[in-house]
Amino acid sequence: MSGRFERILIIADIEGSSGCWNRRASSFMTREWSRACVEMTRDVNAVVQALFNSGVEHIQIKDFHRTGYNLLPEKIDGRTDVNHGYHNGPVPGIGDPGRAEGILFTGMHAASGTDGFLAHTLTSRIAQLRVNGKPLSEIELFAACLAPFGLKPLFFTGCPVACEQAAEAIENLAVYPIDKMVGRQRFDVVTWRSGLAMAAAAALENDLTRPYQPSGPFRALVKMRDGEAVARKISHRWKLDCRQDEILINTGDMQELFMQLIRICYLTPLVEKMLPLGLAAYNLWGRFGLAWTRRQIRYDV
Repeated sequence: MSGRFERILIIADIEGSSGCWNRRASSFMTREWSRACVEMTRDVNAVVQALFNSGVEHIQIKDFHRTGYNLLPEKIDGRTDVNHGYHNGPVPGIGDPGRAEGILFTGMHAASGTDGFLAHTLTSRIAQLRVNGKPLSEIELFAACLAPFGLKPLFFTGCPVACEQAAEAIENLAVYPIDKMVGRQRFDVVTWRSGLAMAAAAALENDLTRPYQPSGPFRALVKMRDGEAVARKISHRWKLDCRQDEILINTGDMQELFMQLIRICYLTPLVEKMLPLGLAAYNLWGRFGLAWTRRQIRYDV
């Protein structure tokens, strides 16, 4: 028998996976990235198999790194729905969560401006992101945007700093850290991955977690890495307040904050008007990258 959840959404990133040990391994179309894709796939598949063995009936995986094309679906349990690329809605980027009941976050990273491994929120263009005086990580954005669909955050894995931030933000969230300080050569991936799978399956029994619905208002300070000129250009583009190299966002809604951050990081008003076409082109680029990865790696998972 399973725990209390039978339909699961997994949001998968690469920085906190077992194959990413430097920035190049997170960078699109590098040899290090192609190898990291394989290990990220192995991590996710270990979790998937543990969940199915625990009685979960349906698993949807949202690949959420860079182009959204990192996982090799042919190396993941065929009962799983692997969702590549990005979608305009109903949840920005993620798309339709379907009838999922709980969320697991794998391979995640810490918030912009903190000391975690390859820490960032959405993009490294943001040097620091603080909301109501505290760093804001991606799990908070994703979980809050999925809360209206009734999804409960159950499990999170990433570097110790990322796990600490996630557990502090979301009450009763189970976390499982990966220690990047030991280095690739000393890291026992077999033992870690086995523990990852067991911890993810155990999280199905969590009857304390609730959909993440933080109360506003939210005051965000977005410090741009490229300095004051870039911050002013972006703030003028979206009619936002700016103070030196920081863009200020005030909103009562976490979903609106997420959308404003997406605009700052990735869009212009013209691109937003043409978003369906732009997403199609970007997803095509992602498919090309994944095809390149398959040519680069001669592997037998």
